[in-house]
Amino acid sequence: MKYAENILETIGNTPLVKLNVLTKELPCLVLSKYETFNPGNSVKDRMALQMIADAEADGRLKPGGTIIEGTSGNTGMGLALAAVIKGYKCIFVMADKQSKEKIDILRAVGAEVVVCPTDVEPDDARSYYSVSKRLGEETPNSWYVNQYDNPSNCKAHFLSTGPEIWEQTAGKITHFVVGVGTGGTISGVGSYLKMKAREAGTTVKIWGIDTYGSVFKKYHETGIFDENEIYPYITEGIGEDILPLNVNFSVIDGFTKVTDKDAAIYTQRLAKEEGMFLGNSAGAAIKGLLQLKEHFTKDDVVVVLFHDHGSRYVGKMFNDDWMKAQGFIE
Repeated sequence: MKYAENILETIGNTPLVKLNVLTKELPCLVLSKYETFNPGNSVKDRMALQMIADAEADGRLKPGGTIIEGTSGNTGMGLALAAVIKGYKCIFVMADKQSKEKIDILRAVGAEVVVCPTDVEPDDARSYYSVSKRLGEETPNSWYVNQYDNPSNCKAHFLSTGPEIWEQTAGKITHFVVGVGTGGTISGVGSYLKMKAREAGTTVKIWGIDTYGSVFKKYHETGIFDENEIYPYITEGIGEDILPLNVNFSVIDGFTKVTDKDAAIYTQRLAKEEGMFLGNSAGAAIKGLLQLKEHFTKDDVVVVLFHDHGSRYVGKMFNDDWMKAQGFIE
């Protein structure tokens, strides 16, 4: 008989799925790393499990403890699933721009959720960075995860996601495209793929998808952290108004920025034209990939990573009334 001992054993080994319709104008093969097959429906299950395992190993997380984290929803889900199996409590802090579905889903798996305003500075006492840090200091027997600066985030993708992609493409991958938020996925996968390509005498280009209102693209190109680049945006899960330690800019070959409108429209198009019911960052990722088309040739194998599931955006990007209210559709 073949079965998993618990739900955590089903994390990883997600499929590569070819894109056929939205990419038909591109000369190359485009494959999606389809991370919704993880039990928490997102790529974040991988790093959540790794961060918990490493914190248990060095004593930061003790039996019966409380896991505290600021999350846009998906990391919280991965942490919550592991907490259920391992016997921890969870308190998650979220910005109010995140979908209601994400908040409800976290409460459904037993987490306490604190909601903070989006439109404040990162160092404001009301920001979700500040509130999660303060709760970590005030709560007895707790562990503040800090996925942005926690090296186990990047490590998870170096140990699992990167090797899977290399093996699934038989080392033929030439480009990796992914939305950048905490930086763990692009840095961990990118570091692994570049290491393997060097060993094989080939090259892999690593492209980050950024959003307008985020600092990544300009910082990568100029080394300047420009606060004038920062303003509120709608796209969920990518972009930052800080520089997380997990973003290894030396691994990244370039960024392209995608508008909120394009990200939302392409999220709908993935569902309606490819049968891929995915989250908001997948729309940004596929539009960003199309913006990079002059970088691809007929012999290239491009892998784009799709982070999470469309069920978390039913009230937003998949709701035409919401789309009209944003001015994204007529």
